[in-house]
Amino acid sequence: MNRAACTAFAAFCLLGLAACNQGEASAPTDSASPVLVKGLSITNPRLVLAPVKGNPAAVYFDLSYAGAGGLTLNSVTVEGAGMSMIHQTAEKDGAMTMAEAEPIALTTGAPVSFAPGGLHVMAMQPSDAWQSGDSVNVTLSLSDGTTQSFAADVRAAGEER
Repeated sequence: MNRAACTAFAAFCLLGLAACNQGEASAPTDSASPVLVKGLSITNPRLVLAPVKGNPAAVYFDLSYAGAGGLTLNSVTVEGAGMSMIHQTAEKDGAMTMAEAEPIALTTGAPVSFAPGGLHVMAMQPSDAWQSGDSVNVTLSLSDGTTQSFAADVRAAGEER
């Protein structure tokens, strides 16, 4: 073999070995990754689509806070929705009503449940692309200026809430 062919063959072999390297990979750095709020825990997140396409969807989840001092949940944003609002369902004059909720105090030992018939997030003007089995990014905005994002599983109207 001539020298150029040997050099090219050696370079090809080294590239193949480098591609097969099973060494420890460094963690990806994503500047858009949310900073986790210390002591904040979100469980059972789900977005339930309305039975009629285009009507608002509802987001439910359980929220607990075990941090020092208190925080207040000021607002929630649902990616893909035109607008999001925290609503409270309550009985008034014998009828069930729904209205925008006041900011929600988060304190240690007092979990908050966003569930059907109580607090929930209304995702107005939902994305036409949302389908059961997808996940949607939800972001909580807190009184200290921090945010916490999480993925909520999308469910059809008739699926378990």
